[in-house]
Amino acid sequence: MFTRRLILTGLAATSAATLAPSALWAAPIKPDDASALLVIDVQNCFLPGGSLAVKDGEQVVPIINRIAKGFANVVMTQDWHTAGHVSFATSHTGKKPFETVDLSYGKQVLWPDHCVQGTEGASLSKDLAIPHAGLVIRKGFNKNVDSYSAFTEADGKTTTGLAAYLKARKVKRVFLAGLATDFCVAWSALDARKAGFETYVIEDACRGIDTQGSLAKAWTDMTKAGVKRIKSDDIAV
Repeated sequence: MFTRRLILTGLAATSAATLAPSALWAAPIKPDDASALLVIDVQNCFLPGGSLAVKDGEQVVPIINRIAKGFANVVMTQDWHTAGHVSFATSHTGKKPFETVDLSYGKQVLWPDHCVQGTEGASLSKDLAIPHAGLVIRKGFNKNVDSYSAFTEADGKTTTGLAAYLKARKVKRVFLAGLATDFCVAWSALDARKAGFETYVIEDACRGIDTQGSLAKAWTDMTKAGVKRIKSDDIAV
């Protein structure tokens, strides 16, 4: 016979299961040889004092350092622009940063000059501690085409070779962290899905710019594409 205590206990458990997110019961994700961590654009220009600093961008560094220890496969990316790059507001007369222009490949947000090849601003953060990273992808070095994604330039057809690199190493799933959530991280995540990878974005290991609602739109687009939104604590390292 059910006692009053058992009934109340059962009701409490049911209520908790209804209110609490399912992630509370999910087992931590253990990276394996088929997993890769993509560390996106953790560069001085995007950190405090940089020309395109992302708010609280420095906070991702210790999180990335911690989770990177659990991955055998790590790839890092660098924005690597020419001087006078087409994505710079200074390259367009009368235009200001964060305005847009229409280019041959579509609408382009204009940015302050940043991550110019060979400058200190383009360097990866000195506080990153990932000595086992196997590859650094430099993107945006074509003066006439921007490149947010680690996989494909903004023209939608010129690839970086990253997908082939990962597939050659039998990687099936990728985890993304870095800067900025709503641009280079999101574009990379969407292209990772297009390339057939199971894709996770580690939310607390990223920070966004959020201009004109870009952050909310990025999460909506990623969710629709099947990108999984997780926290660093969801990864067992």
